[in-house]
Amino acid sequence: MRSRRALLTAGGVGGLALLVPGTAHAGPAAELKNAVYAVATVAELLSLDGRKIPDGTLVQVAGYKAAGDGGGMLVRWDADSTATANGGTILGGPGAGRWVQVHDGVGDFRRFGVFGDDAPADAALDAMVNDPSIHRIEAHTDLLFVKRHKYTRSNLEFDFGGHTVRTDGIEKAGYDDPFAAVLFFRGKVTDTVVTAPLTADMPELSDVFEVGDSSKFQVGQWWSAEVSKGAGQWERELQKLVQVTQIVDGSHIRVNYLNGWTLKAGRSITWTRIEPVERVHVRNMVFTGAGADQYTGSHPVAYEYAVWCDVSGIDATGTFWPVVMRRWCTYFQTRSCSLKNPTSVTWGGAGYLTQQIYCLYGHVADCHTSNARHLNDWTASAYGLVENCHGDGDDQGPFVTHGQYEHDLVYTGNSGLMTFANSGAAWGSAAKRITVRRHVCSWFVARVKVTDLTLEDMRVIGKPSLAGSGMIWVNADGVQMRGCSATDQLIISQSSALSARPNIIEGCDFTLAAGSEIVQSSVTSPVHIVRSVLSNLDGNACNGTGELHLVDSTLLGKEGGRPLPVAASLVRIQGGRLSGTGIRLSGKKDQRIHVGGGAVVEGTNGAKALLSRADAGGTVQWELRDYRSTTNDAGTAHVAVETGKNVYSAVGARLSGGKVTLAGAAFGDGSLLQHTSCVEEGVSRTAPPDGPRVQTTGNLVL
Repeated sequence: MRSRRALLTAGGVGGLALLVPGTAHAGPAAELKNAVYAVATVAELLSLDGRKIPDGTLVQVAGYKAAGDGGGMLVRWDADSTATANGGTILGGPGAGRWVQVHDGVGDFRRFGVFGDDAPADAALDAMVNDPSIHRIEAHTDLLFVKRHKYTRSNLEFDFGGHTVRTDGIEKAGYDDPFAAVLFFRGKVTDTVVTAPLTADMPELSDVFEVGDSSKFQVGQWWSAEVSKGAGQWERELQKLVQVTQIVDGSHIRVNYLNGWTLKAGRSITWTRIEPVERVHVRNMVFTGAGADQYTGSHPVAYEYAVWCDVSGIDATGTFWPVVMRRWCTYFQTRSCSLKNPTSVTWGGAGYLTQQIYCLYGHVADCHTSNARHLNDWTASAYGLVENCHGDGDDQGPFVTHGQYEHDLVYTGNSGLMTFANSGAAWGSAAKRITVRRHVCSWFVARVKVTDLTLEDMRVIGKPSLAGSGMIWVNADGVQMRGCSATDQLIISQSSALSARPNIIEGCDFTLAAGSEIVQSSVTSPVHIVRSVLSNLDGNACNGTGELHLVDSTLLGKEGGRPLPVAASLVRIQGGRLSGTGIRLSGKKDQRIHVGGGAVVEGTNGAKALLSRADAGGTVQWELRDYRSTTNDAGTAHVAVETGKNVYSAVGARLSGGKVTLAGAAFGDGSLLQHTSCVEEGVSRTAPPDGPRVQTTGNLVL
């Protein structure tokens, strides 16, 4: 009995074995219109005499080097073809006649005779990528690449199947070229350039752009948009790859981007038409880098002028430039990638997992780094999301933005050191609307022009190996923090004043190093600390002149520590508790302090004064209302006003133990003193005698 698929010898057709469905048939080949012949290997196929093979003959090759080795393929004889043989999709020798691989659009390195990393796979890669009929390339073995490939095609997917890609001996890269990847996909930059000045201010979050003559644009086209430089050498608020979605009128177009920054009239935008690479994805690769510097180092993937290009499942070790490098990219995902021990974490731009420059609508998720520089870097990018990404060995900072006018970025559920917009004034040192949720790290810094920063449930925990860790440092320009903590420092400075929303720190807790500055002198905007805990206080200065509001918050002093020097124009303590610490007004100009809302001030401190003022400064207005001050130390003053010009009013305060010192020297001409309707239990009070500017009657004294 014969099998349903019978192998026979077909005479007169080059000695091919005939693969015939159904009953065996050994008739002439001309009678077998749908016949498929068979050979064992590619070598056997190439040994056939093409002169004896009819045009269009189909042959099933059982394997590339041996039958069943995975390199098998179906080929068709093209008797007239002189196409260049590439060892896979085109097979043949000198003269006319080629075997053309018949496939369903899926390329396989094994069909080029590549079965491992013992020989370079570069030629096979080029052949498959440059074949427009191939839409997917698969690797089923480890591979070696020694070339840096640059492609321009679209609609292609790579799946390396979890196999290792090595780059030992790869050709040298050029100087400072982070795009010299093994796989670099770059769109075409056309010669069509339009430069148009703005005749009116362009408001923030506008997607309608003035372009001069809109007839030069078409819906669906992609353009790079770049505004003229600002004050810094590379300072531009707009650098994005956008798509035209509407021709609004003769001089305006709409694009798929809401601009993040106001652009003033007189600025110019340069538009360059781009033919981007589209939908080229790279997946499931274990990558081992080679070399130790920018010339010999290697990395797997780079994109420029690309849209809808995703990367997932790359596990890299020992790379130099970013594992996934992107510039001028829009709509993309980077998922489930990792980097361990890159060759450098100090060379500018080296040692990253992924960097995005001038990018839009990116999503980075489920990624990890160990002992790397940056896990994720946004540079002049917008509307990006980073989630469930984690960096250990993180002293170099896994999560950063460059400070080149990034905006509307969200981080959720990550861990690792963060620093935003700190690359320097040459780029603008600016970012806007960054939100971080449920984050754990050793250090967080957003000290420059970061506007409307939102931090939620951030835990900053210092570690002995990193000096300065345990710190949160933010810009008082619409910053809002909720449920955050730091183990060493809270620093509030101010580099910009663009936001209309208040600076609020709510529901947070901070343990502060002795003497560290909380509010720097640059802060002129109000700061609200609400229902928060500041502990281990010892002379921690608040040197900003903007208002300081402490609402229902707890301030805990270090035993024997100094009170807090505060220079704020208004200090408002509403509710809450100050225990073992105090406020010493230190401003050089007029100040006002208000204590009320049931606040509790208790204990003592190294200065023996819970509320006091420095010798120098302007007029201080004291408004002491509904609050309770308690001390068991007879030498500690609830209030010590001993110098300067003062307008003092204590009405309805409840004081227990200690003393009140209202020195005559502090209430000369231009000063007022009202201390009335207070309850004093065991308090020793010193005050000048009553008179037109002094009233101390009407108190209940026990």
